[in-house]
Amino acid sequence: MKSLTIQGQKRESVGKKNTKALRNADQVPCVVYGGAEPIHFSTDERSFKDLVYTSEAHTVVLELDGGDAISCILKDIQFHPVTDKILHADFYRYTEDVKITMNIPVNLVGRARGVVAGGVLRQNVRKLRVRALPANLPDEIVIDITPMRIGHKKYIKDLRTDEYDLIHPDNQVVCMIKTARTAIVDIDDEDEDEEVEGEEGAAEGAENAAEENAED
Repeated sequence: MKSLTIQGQKRESVGKKNTKALRNADQVPCVVYGGAEPIHFSTDERSFKDLVYTSEAHTVVLELDGGDAISCILKDIQFHPVTDKILHADFYRYTEDVKITMNIPVNLVGRARGVVAGGVLRQNVRKLRVRALPANLPDEIVIDITPMRIGHKKYIKDLRTDEYDLIHPDNQVVCMIKTARTAIVDIDDEDEDEEVEGEEGAAEGAENAAEENAED
């Protein structure tokens, strides 16, 4: 997983007055947990541009004044309900030998065969909770939907790998191709139906012949 570096300044005062002054200066009050005690710090709001406003997940190297460098992940972030200005952020310190949990974006690539035939692609999940060692965390979970036909679904069980754990039930649907009024018959699907019908017809003919011989 890619890592971003954020520069921060430790905070000695964490009262409301100090917090308001930071926000007025376009600074974001933050806390990093996971150590012996929480560390309060602030950073420029622009530091979050490549961390929050992106389609990929990242870990963070937090460089604080005094030479401290902390490996962490963003755990929670609060936005102003009207202006969307970042109000506060929580980080969590991690070590390379301990598994951590993150929300990883799901990226659908390709053009589904069922969509070409007139079906509608529906993505039920935009992010998945993944637990793994930091080195095994993916930037995103990529799903090639090209072979999917109308009625096909992609389940969590289809995405499992040895590198990380998906904290979701196997039968949860991630994406699917739904039918539509404008959908056309997939040629291969039609051929498969004809083969099935042919097999059923042959079986039925054999049964009738057997009955006639029995009557004789």
